[in-house]
Amino acid sequence: MSHTDLTHLPVHELSKLIQSRQLSPVDLVEACLKKIEQHDAKLHSFVEVYADDARRAARGAEAAIQAGHSVGPLHGIPIALKDLVELEGKVVTGGSEVMKANVATRTATLAKKLIAQGMIVLGKTHTVEFAMGGWGTNTHRGTPWNPWDLKRARTPGGSSSGSGVSVAAGLVPWAVGTDTGGSVRMPASWCGITGLKTTIGRVSTYGVLPLSPTLDTPGPMARSVQDVALLYVAMQGPDPLDPLTRGLPYTDPMPTLSRDLRGVRLARMPEKERSYASADVLAAYDRSLSELEMLGAEIIEIDLPFSFADVATYNLRIMAAESYELYHHWIDDEQAPLDPHVRPRIAGGRSLSAQAYIEALRTRDVMKAQFAAALEGMDALLTPTTMTTAVPLEEVDQTKAPAHFTRFGNYLNLTALALPNGIAPDGLPTSLQIVCRAHDESMALRIGSAEPRPTEFRHLSTWLGHDDLAQLVLRSIAAPVRGYLAVWGVSPG
Repeated sequence: MSHTDLTHLPVHELSKLIQSRQLSPVDLVEACLKKIEQHDAKLHSFVEVYADDARRAARGAEAAIQAGHSVGPLHGIPIALKDLVELEGKVVTGGSEVMKANVATRTATLAKKLIAQGMIVLGKTHTVEFAMGGWGTNTHRGTPWNPWDLKRARTPGGSSSGSGVSVAAGLVPWAVGTDTGGSVRMPASWCGITGLKTTIGRVSTYGVLPLSPTLDTPGPMARSVQDVALLYVAMQGPDPLDPLTRGLPYTDPMPTLSRDLRGVRLARMPEKERSYASADVLAAYDRSLSELEMLGAEIIEIDLPFSFADVATYNLRIMAAESYELYHHWIDDEQAPLDPHVRPRIAGGRSLSAQAYIEALRTRDVMKAQFAAALEGMDALLTPTTMTTAVPLEEVDQTKAPAHFTRFGNYLNLTALALPNGIAPDGLPTSLQIVCRAHDESMALRIGSAEPRPTEFRHLSTWLGHDDLAQLVLRSIAAPVRGYLAVWGVSPG
């Protein structure tokens, strides 16, 4: 099996191969490291690659599995972590030059959970500075390259930009991101992968550099709903070091994946919100609604007593106030090498009064109640994830946020899943957002697993190396039946 084949297999298949001893974790890690070595100079998705550590862990995993001592189904699976997640002894920068020498003195709880289940950390991925931005850009530390267009630099989505790019390009099977205003879902949308915004408290934030503690949530990013569900299960659970995780029951979405949608009631977004999305995005959105309806779901028209833009204003107010309190010593230092687009976003918190901040928190409770009433009897609200497909970087307006459809999920503490739902005429992916009540990750994943995958596949996944190309030619000549195999992924096309 070629490196390209390995790195684009879904995790649930990789797990079966490893546990049955048909695939060595050493070979899988080497395949990922080879892809990173070949392509990340351009993609710039990784801040740091822990090659020696990963190889050591892979050898240990292989020995344990061969001896019959596997610690679970994810033993030997590589993963990448956003550069907010602390690993003791490793540098964690939060995407900022001012923290480039910041060595972590602890390991984040979520990382401990993943490592305890035998996962192998390949490295850290790029983020927007302090995670404060939706476009995915980073002036000083570099912007990851969206692999859907290798000729023209486009927005990878932020702030979990490196995680989105690394997964989309097949450098790693899955990755961890964080979401404060859409930072898991926007990279998922523009990079053509799946990402889950979890409910606050589902996943511990201990040891994860904060942006806005009221809103921050870590979340899984992968190339399929099933893999996102697997990673969500691995990440969740109570943590005595994070009070927000206490008292939440454990949930297992796996038994309900791919269950039919008969009896499921889905709300269509209010008509007034459609004007914010491009024609291509709306076409994919409407097609998804029709497909889900054909699968048995009931589509319901609803209205809301507020607009998504209203909610976004309050969400940003909380983000600005809390991030300024955390990072004001650098924001107020004009000599500090901060991203010129990020500094003013956080500096906005300087002028916010206590009254304005408390008003945003109080209004949050009111809007939560209003939203719950509007969705009474519904299982989810469906929207596009982003307003457009990935934008060329030279067209980005840094004074505007691309998070119109995502911020309300954070402000109201909802669960939200972003997943690919088509390929636009420009050859770029579109994305559907499934928004469910707090703590209802299982329903979001169930609906997402029923949504048909895009039919306009690209037939060659990512980049073919010389060995892969030679094998493709030889096998094509020797093939007894003419045709092709459609492989979901990204091509240089």
